[in-house]
Amino acid sequence: MSRITGPFVAIVTPFDASEAVDAAALARQVRRQAGAGNGVFCAGTNGEFYALSFEEKVQVAKVCVEAAAGEVPVLAHVGEISTHQTIALGKAVEGFGVKAVSVITPSFIACTQAELVDHYTKVADALAVPVYLYNIPARTGNTIEPATARALAAHPNIIGIKDSAGSQESLDGFLAIARERDDFDVLVGPDSLVLHGLKNGAAGCISGLGNVAPLTLNTIHTAFVTGDLAAAEAAQTRFSTLRKDLYAFGFPPALVKRALRHAAPEVGASRAPVLIADDVDAKVKALSATYAEAV
Repeated sequence: MSRITGPFVAIVTPFDASEAVDAAALARQVRRQAGAGNGVFCAGTNGEFYALSFEEKVQVAKVCVEAAAGEVPVLAHVGEISTHQTIALGKAVEGFGVKAVSVITPSFIACTQAELVDHYTKVADALAVPVYLYNIPARTGNTIEPATARALAAHPNIIGIKDSAGSQESLDGFLAIARERDDFDVLVGPDSLVLHGLKNGAAGCISGLGNVAPLTLNTIHTAFVTGDLAAAEAAQTRFSTLRKDLYAFGFPPALVKRALRHAAPEVGASRAPVLIADDVDAKVKALSATYAEAV
């Protein structure tokens, strides 16, 4: 399989007024990202996977692949709490044409590293589509240690890791593994570390803020690849400032969606119980006006 590279956006899942998935609005957001040159990562953290049913996750993957129409690659998140359900979801979406799937560490269950190795090995064995590990310990309570990732990198169907631990130290630990071998890649999760990751061997990134500022995200990657480091640095500074200012208000996925909603009302609100106070919303609206990018 050819290497998967470039910027991906962890696309939001639009809901209508009754909190049902709005497939038409989702397709339009996919086309918007394709217009900016960004790939799509669906049903991830910013896609509210934790609030979607099994059937909705399958629907979201299908809509995204169809809307992308082969113009940009689509990655699908399929991580569930149990190994059994993760495999079932992976099998349900792998035939749509996703380039790979991402599997978050199980939540609620406090996993040992041996259990994580077993979990990911069974998933990668069962699926025909390539698998990325997905490390986000602040949300799941489970951390993929570098030694565990190094062991799993030997599996022929595990092609990399999406690291969203949030620290440069964590990211650097996985980048070191990627530099050791040509069949294991790192996709940067934290929007503040996109350029750092690229400078140190990351294949690309999966960004939440790309929903709000898709052109800025794409510029970080394309400017770096073409050797225009000054432009890449400027875009990264803009991106990092947006991240700092927006995430200061609370739960990042809900704030990303609310900021996008001010520019594209059809994406709707986050599913309950998420609420955004009126005073916070006013501040988010002001940020959206400053950073929103039409594509």
